[in-house]
Parts: sequence; C-alpha cells; structure tokens
Amino acid sequence: MAKEVEKKSPKENKEKKHFFKDFKAELKKVIWPTPKQVANNTIAVITIVLITAVIVFALDLIFETVNKHGIDNIRKLVVKDNTVIEGTETNITDSNLVTNETNAIETTDTNSVNDNEVVQE
Repeated sequence: MAKEVEKKSPKENKEKKHFFKDFKAELKKVIWPTPKQVANNTIAVITIVLITAVIVFALDLIFETVNKHGIDNIRKLVVKDNTVIEGTETNITDSNLVTNETNAIETTDTNSVNDNEVVQE
C-alpha cells in the first residue's frame, strides 16, 4: 500500500507565486535610509544611551553616599560609647534570665534529692 502523495492544486501554486510577487513589490516601495541618515541615527542612539548611563551612574553614587552616611548616623544614634541599645540589652537579659531560671530549677532538683537522701538515712 503505497501512500498517495497529494498533488498541490494549481490554485495553491498561484497563491505562492502571487505572494512572492507582492512581497517583491512591497520591498520596492520601502524607503531605505541613506548612509548619512543611518550614521546620524546611530550617533543619536549612542548619545542618548551614554547620557542615560551617566545619569544612572550619578544617581547610584548619590544614593550610595546618602545611604552610607544615613547608616552611619543611625549607628551613632543606636550605639553610644560602645553600649548596646535597649532592645538588645533586653534580649541579652532575657537569655540570662532563662539561663538563671534553668540553673535555679537544676539547683532546686538537686536540693530535693539531697533532702530525700537525708530523710532516708
């Protein structure tokens, strides 16, 4: 059983030929820029890109400087004479409290064991 190869209809062939003729006709209507226009447009694009790059670079430096000095000022407000801010002191104190409470519970457990040993003797 050989596969039947579909033959392209004459209508499809005409459509393809018509497409390429139209395509060629449209390309002839295009107004191509002169080399001088291409050079001028290229220079304009490169100039705009460079100006934009310089503006972005300047803004980046400005924001970086403001941010750096802003952080330094905040550090001066937060940390004075190598002391820790209140919130951090609370955290340190809370961790000390937890440690002290754990030690107190362990001490209490040890004392109750010692009391039991004394009673048993």
